[in-house]
Amino acid sequence: MSKMKGAIVVDTDRCKGCMLCVVACPKDVISLTQNKVNVSGYSYAESIHPDDCVGCAACGIVCPDGCITVYRTKEEKG
Repeated sequence: MSKMKGAIVVDTDRCKGCMLCVVACPKDVISLTQNKVNVSGYSYAESIHPDDCVGCAACGIVCPDGCITVYRTKEEKG
């Protein structure tokens, strides 16, 4: 039986902290940074629970600026 494993990469310099990805994530993997800002002065999205990501791509779909790239792999269970 295989399980989907996901990972996201956020282009932090382009992220404007709109929080659409935070709301869209069904596994609560994403949060906005606290006390950190990007080059434009915005708090940005980051993966706070990367091991919980299933690669559903909901975050990447809702991102209006296309800042999130989602990767998916199958993990084989022995």
